[in-house]
Amino acid sequence: MKVYTRTGDEGETGLFGGGRVLKDHPRVEAYGTVDELNAVLGKALEDLADPVSRDRLSRLQHDLFALGAVLASPPPGEDRRRPELPRLPSERVKEMERWMDEAEAELPALRNFILPGGCAGASALHVCRTVCRRAERRVAAVAARGPEEGEVLRFLNRLSDLFFVLARVENLRQGTSDVEWEKPGTPDDEPES
Repeated sequence: MKVYTRTGDEGETGLFGGGRVLKDHPRVEAYGTVDELNAVLGKALEDLADPVSRDRLSRLQHDLFALGAVLASPPPGEDRRRPELPRLPSERVKEMERWMDEAEAELPALRNFILPGGCAGASALHVCRTVCRRAERRVAAVAARGPEEGEVLRFLNRLSDLFFVLARVENLRQGTSDVEWEKPGTPDDEPES
């Protein structure tokens, strides 16, 4: 099977299981952004030093692929050829909550907003967090279509929180401070003379 099919040359794409839509269709935007998230997560895994975070996030890459398959399919009832889809990783939401609880037990309390940054791994996870939030917004545009999209939203919402917490863990383990936001007008914000 060839990678190129030429079937999308006119600005349409096929959904998993049948049906064609424009490439800027909200469903395509949703699964495309989940795919983008999976790609930036793959890159972030190269930068992570913490083996526990790397292992957990590697598992989540597989989950993101399953989410993308659901989003790339026509909603139930819209197409009789809807394929058998991978099971959504619903149980993973509770597992991510447990991982965050464990991590927050060792992190210093938040006293200020945190800016994206720190060590390479933490910075990469902040990029994942922002792409995840965008994926969540794209899925929200199609979430009214069915309960599966609602499950995807819940998963992405928890995942973006996990990225934030694990970025802080990565900074802690690498001996790098979180980058705290300084309100404009504070003494450190004064221009140098």
